[in-house]
Amino acid sequence: MENNEDKNMLFDANIEKLFVQKIKDLRHGENLHQKAALYKSEKNLDYEVLDGKELSYNNFLDLDVALSIACEFYDVNAVAFVKHAIPCGVALGKDIEEAYMKAFDCDPISSFGAVVAFSQSVTAKIAKHAAESALDILIAPDFTPEALDILSKKDDLKLVRLKTPLRMYNSILSREVKITPFGALVQQPDQKQLDKDTFSVLTKTKPDAQMIENMVFAWKVVKHSRTNAIVIAKDFKTLAVCAGQTAEIDAMEIALNKACDGAKDAVAASDNCISSIEVVQAAAQCRIAGIIQPGGSIKDNDVAALADKYNIVVISTGIRHFKH
Repeated sequence: MENNEDKNMLFDANIEKLFVQKIKDLRHGENLHQKAALYKSEKNLDYEVLDGKELSYNNFLDLDVALSIACEFYDVNAVAFVKHAIPCGVALGKDIEEAYMKAFDCDPISSFGAVVAFSQSVTAKIAKHAAESALDILIAPDFTPEALDILSKKDDLKLVRLKTPLRMYNSILSREVKITPFGALVQQPDQKQLDKDTFSVLTKTKPDAQMIENMVFAWKVVKHSRTNAIVIAKDFKTLAVCAGQTAEIDAMEIALNKACDGAKDAVAASDNCISSIEVVQAAAQCRIAGIIQPGGSIKDNDVAALADKYNIVVISTGIRHFKH
């Protein structure tokens, strides 16, 4: 049972002590004309910049998203490419090298200037490819000596060693703070995990074990994408990520367009409940096999009925992952 006193302490205790110790000034903020600085928080990540320029304001924003995704898969071989704080390629592999190549192939164009997070050490094979690509930052638990030797010769590439165990990344923050003209907004981080008690199949068409695993993979990626977001995935690899749309149908259509023929037999994940049958119709036209979404819409029955017509599995997680 949740302790109300602990909950109140989370939001009230020592708020006035946050952000009082400056770590360093940054070169600039999101844009060159904006001043910026890095301040000490209640807990800080332990990391080391091994090579390259100092991390910028935008670098920290991208690194946060990339590591939040990698943390979801800390115990397997996972790689996440992030651009403008939006995932553009995420994949799992039998080894970290396969995961890297799969993630890069998700969207080679968007990988230009991307931040890349690894769940395992960067190897020489990865380093050779990365050195020939226009990447901004590689962050990993470690780099092999051969990889460091190759990558350190690459201009304008930042190498960061993550000293804090990746599995602990999402537990570092106990609250998120956004400063607005209305006041400071404080909330708990979105760390809700899938719950077997709220996870349910809404359709008569049922998924097999492989589809469920791919749905869960896509769900863990869409969680870190801006609302409205759609992730198309297959074989533990994102085929398309569309984020930041004001209409769910736009997010689905853009993602399907990007996935193109790869959408056949793939799964789609939505951070928001599917409340429009047009979304299912669009998925059906591209032969999507399954959709995972929060559920809870007044259109749930209509969505499920139409999905059954096209033999599309629809799963409800019972969890919404809005990210504004």
